[in-house]
Amino acid sequence: MKKFLLNKIINLKNLKKVFINVYKTRLSKKIGSRNHSVTYSLFNFFLLFNGFLILLLLFAIFLSLIKQSIPALKFNGFYFFTKSIWDPVKEKFGVLAFVIGTISTSIIALLIAFPFAFCVSIFLGEYLKKNGLSGILKTLIDLMAGVPSVVYGFWGLYFVVPFIRKIELITGKDPYGVSIASASIVLAIMIVPYLVSISTESISMVPIYLKEAAYSLGATKLETILKISIPYSSSGFIAGIVLSYGRAIGETMAVTMLIGNSTKIPLSIFDTGNTMASVIANEFTEATKNIHLSSLIEIALLLFVISLIFNLLGKKIANNFKI
Repeated sequence: MKKFLLNKIINLKNLKKVFINVYKTRLSKKIGSRNHSVTYSLFNFFLLFNGFLILLLLFAIFLSLIKQSIPALKFNGFYFFTKSIWDPVKEKFGVLAFVIGTISTSIIALLIAFPFAFCVSIFLGEYLKKNGLSGILKTLIDLMAGVPSVVYGFWGLYFVVPFIRKIELITGKDPYGVSIASASIVLAIMIVPYLVSISTESISMVPIYLKEAAYSLGATKLETILKISIPYSSSGFIAGIVLSYGRAIGETMAVTMLIGNSTKIPLSIFDTGNTMASVIANEFTEATKNIHLSSLIEIALLLFVISLIFNLLGKKIANNFKI
């Protein structure tokens, strides 16, 4: 009888220990889940705060540009957008020549850069996809985007400008060298990394089963690229063009060094001109009158809006096609 009672007592003690261990385990899980929940909430708050801070900064830049350009908006009116006369002495500020210079250099740069970037992206995305050389080439192309624009400007002065001057002599143009053509060539080289990066990424996202289906039907490598890869990734090419154009219209230093800095409307690619960014860089430190300074800030506001529109458009295209 005593042994029976002793065994019962021992079993009860063991059962008590089991209940205590289960309770401790559940308690520790609850505490761990609470700590995880707190950490997750803090991380979400940190992300939301930083995202809101970026939007706030962008909105603050926009508001400051509007505030500083109000005197020019009142003084210039629609004359600012419809006339090409830029004369700070007589207080006549027309931005049309600079808009034409910006559009022309950017479009010519895209026409030069896109065929090259298209071929490179096909080469990297299809033919060197599993090759170690592909990573080296991608790294070198990405490094091009990190080269300061002033370096491109100096390179253009010593190599591109003499080449354009020889062409101008052959065609009978004034051999200035600095021109819309010189600025566009260097600008094309500067936007190539952006075009190649986006285009290569879109090419690499073509589903492998589509290519295998084409091969199984007897298609060659070239036919698969032309009929499967390029149509499927066409949205990526469009997004790359739009984003690169937004990058091109905001380039300042290299274009300022090569475009010639003329306030007249360029009539050919060999004429000198100016862009919205280059005129700001040239005249901002020399603007002694308030209306002159406000007009330059109005150009900056216009450039900001155009760049924002093109970047949002490029992102919209990329998101719609899941690039």
